[in-house]
Amino acid sequence: MIEHVCRWPRLAACLVAGSVMLVPLHLAAQTTAAPATTVSGLNLGLVLDGAYVSDELALGSRAKGLGLGHTELTANADVDDWFRGQVAAALHSHEGELELELEEAYLETLALPAGLTVRGGRFLSQIGYLNGQHPHADDFAERPLLYRAFLGTHYFDDGVRLNYLLPTRLFWQFGVEAFSGRSLIAESVNEPSIGALTLSTRLGGDIGVSQSWQFGLGLLRNRRQALGESEADDAGDEHDHDHGAGYSGENMLLADLAWKWAPDGNNRSRQLRVSAEYARITDLNEFASDDDRHEAWYLSAVYRFSPQWESGIRFGDLKVATPHGDHFHDGHLQETSVMVAYKRSEFSAFRLQYTSQNSKKDFADATDSLMLQYVVSMGAHGAHSF
Repeated sequence: MIEHVCRWPRLAACLVAGSVMLVPLHLAAQTTAAPATTVSGLNLGLVLDGAYVSDELALGSRAKGLGLGHTELTANADVDDWFRGQVAAALHSHEGELELELEEAYLETLALPAGLTVRGGRFLSQIGYLNGQHPHADDFAERPLLYRAFLGTHYFDDGVRLNYLLPTRLFWQFGVEAFSGRSLIAESVNEPSIGALTLSTRLGGDIGVSQSWQFGLGLLRNRRQALGESEADDAGDEHDHDHGAGYSGENMLLADLAWKWAPDGNNRSRQLRVSAEYARITDLNEFASDDDRHEAWYLSAVYRFSPQWESGIRFGDLKVATPHGDHFHDGHLQETSVMVAYKRSEFSAFRLQYTSQNSKKDFADATDSLMLQYVVSMGAHGAHSF
């Protein structure tokens, strides 16, 4: 499937552009309707995230010692009966410095017909299971290796999205996104107007009253070409920033599966959550063969055994082919994390996590790390995704 991804960028861009052009036509058709006279108030929320880390992990996003994690300020509201908007700014520490970053600033339609939704601005891509949610909602203090290596922990960008929700008994959605691609590859040999495109579908449903599931499949076409070794030396380290792909290529396939169990559907006292994702990146550069690719996967299980306590384990595996001129050096890293979390309420969590890394090949900075994290939410708190 991945070999045919290169055929759809122009079609995907046309679909997204066409959807945006249809929005004013649909709105113009409703000019006879009375505009909304009341709208919801502005919802403000603040999430505090901090941690102590004994050692910085290979490809880790948290530095050694005490540090600020993904602290976030959000604001959202319905503009009227046609649109809603959201802004999210994140504050975090990086290499001893405090950084402020605008992660979301988008407008989304509320009234398009036939299950269609359009979003435009800056937002999180919906490719993958975890990427669409903010890191403070995760079950572990660090994202899996897959996300840290391929998506810069979480991939957000400037662009536009078109989603279509099918009128089926099961939840079934198709989506296409067009992005600038600069958040994925900051320094590029070329500068295409549309630097990244995604196609995705998501399907989910219930099994009786106690179980639910969701499956996702996505394709990401990266049209920006990362700098080569000599060019990166001239421009500085191309990965010397929090976000951006540490390992990239032209085409990425990403599949995910999640399953949840709770007795009689009541997850307040007990719940088991299992999730897994697999990613493969091909066409690394002009010298790459079919055997030269990046691959990663993880499997996670979290069990809430009482209303305020839960524990979990996650295993991840990463294989990469790092380009050196016209040849590649293989790297292989494995990571196991175990955690226990105390949640006084849905607005606060305290997590103790131990992570052990095993370098199978070419990851000299692999280490073990103990993390103590807190996450506290204040104000408006949006519902978490599945």
